[in-house]
Amino acid sequence: MTDERVDGADDIEAVAADCELVEVAVGDRVDGVATVTLDRPDARNALNGPLRAELKEVLAAIEDSGVRVVVLTGAAAAKAFVAGADVEELRERGTIAQREASKRPRVYEVVDDLRQPVIARINGHALGGGSELAQACDVRIAHERAKLGQPEINLGIIPGGGATQRLPRLVGEGQAMRLILSGELVDAREAQDIGLVDVVCEDEDELDEEVYGLAEAMTGNSPIALEIAKKAVKAGSRMDLEQGIEYEAELFATLFSTADKNEGIDAFFEDRDPEWQGK
Repeated sequence: MTDERVDGADDIEAVAADCELVEVAVGDRVDGVATVTLDRPDARNALNGPLRAELKEVLAAIEDSGVRVVVLTGAAAAKAFVAGADVEELRERGTIAQREASKRPRVYEVVDDLRQPVIARINGHALGGGSELAQACDVRIAHERAKLGQPEINLGIIPGGGATQRLPRLVGEGQAMRLILSGELVDAREAQDIGLVDVVCEDEDELDEEVYGLAEAMTGNSPIALEIAKKAVKAGSRMDLEQGIEYEAELFATLFSTADKNEGIDAFFEDRDPEWQGK
């Protein structure tokens, strides 16, 4: 790791310094990688209003920075990734208040739409809104102690953070129906089997090795190509096949006007590492 600071790191840290429930470290493990840690241990990182607001503020600062990859995780003291929404808040809301709270972009859309790839480091349970937050990330890597699920049905409600839409796209309609309609929780290994989790790790060291190894592999690539590749893959679940292929071709052609395309090809022919400019 070098000592070079990414553009905007000071701004990110300034925003994080005003947060009580979210911590951010830029480049502490891998250059160009921001680790965003949810830290509300007394409630196992339940997503209340203040936590959502702080997370959105931090992600907005990251969006405008030179950070290339984001790792989203829960504080070790919370013993969870995110244990769900804050049920006390839900109990006090009526329909009008909930419609106001559901105005987009919510934290799920902010994570999903972030230009940088987001890796969910699922260090503990990811339930309800926590599972939905993980689903909004681009890759999910979990500790084997984690459990995931959508238990909202047990409260007389349904998932409201995108699980009825994202979960079927990840695991298929049948598995999504099973989890959403039963409220059943699955362990990390089963979550991997059905496609909800991509990698499962046996301990913290392996978890960090997988998460930050992947993050480092991503940061070695052109930041503009990373952004465009994420857009292309996301489009696959939102368009039919023909539209998706046309969209991919247009994005592919767009990259031919970038300096990074020329640098990448020149580096290939010259048998050297590319020096990406991000433009």
